[in-house]
Amino acid sequence: MATSKIKKGDLVKVIAGKDNGKEGKVLEVDVKNHKVVVEGINKVFKHAKPSYQNQNGGIIEREAPIDISNVMYLYKGKPVKVGFQGEGKDKKRVAKVGGKLEAID
Repeated sequence: MATSKIKKGDLVKVIAGKDNGKEGKVLEVDVKNHKVVVEGINKVFKHAKPSYQNQNGGIIEREAPIDISNVMYLYKGKPVKVGFQGEGKDKKRVAKVGGKLEAID
């Protein structure tokens, strides 16, 4: 399985879709299906029947997954491309800023 350039906990900006321009924190990453769930982005309503966990049921608002290609990593408040530098255990994520590579983590 390939390594994802976006990780859980990253701050990202939406660059396409109905929430274009909004920013949020990544809550979940699905590498296999190339999807991310971002806090406060792509809100949907789910109609739930009453159950043991949810006694009343009703309408629940939650975030739905969006494609990972529709978000960009925020580095120092600006959206940037993310790449990798190094080999094996020395492999690190880097932000591509103005032709230079700056370490993210």
